[in-house]
Amino acid sequence: MKKTKFTTLILDVDGVMTDGKFYYTEDGKIMKVFGADDNDALSMLKNFMEIIFVTGDKKGFKISKKRIVGDMKFELYLVSTLDRVKWIEKKYNLESVIYIGDGIFDSLVMDKVGYSICPSNSDKQCIRSADFITKRAGGDRAVAEAVLHIFKQIFKIHKPLKYLKKNSTIGEWSI
Repeated sequence: MKKTKFTTLILDVDGVMTDGKFYYTEDGKIMKVFGADDNDALSMLKNFMEIIFVTGDKKGFKISKKRIVGDMKFELYLVSTLDRVKWIEKKYNLESVIYIGDGIFDSLVMDKVGYSICPSNSDKQCIRSADFITKRAGGDRAVAEAVLHIFKQIFKIHKPLKYLKKNSTIGEWSI
């Protein structure tokens, strides 16, 4: 594994892993749309750094928890975007964190962490604060694109697939 000052990747869920839309019926929030390939890319990156997720969506927390914790096997925390900088500071050195966000308040986090990324369809303030902007939109492989960027720019690994071990599991696939 290559040495870097970055040890932790923190991702916002809604608008980054999902298309950012909430689907409601008269019974309440019923679903979120998660993109393809993002889990597979994160499964490769987890051997290089800690990966955790945050969401401020209380009403949709069970949906996010099913996908992030149940299916993908990553940690998920319910943290308001207005409290994220303080929350991150308590757990991590801000300079060692890469943060991926998209919303109007995510720029508050992006201005404090060591490196920040946002999907192309993010809030304008978020885009101004980001160190890297994906070409893809949230929920449409933006995280996979961001992970490949992290491999190339942070770890100086241009072909991350060569680090896959035989009989390992990437996302839901075995190789």
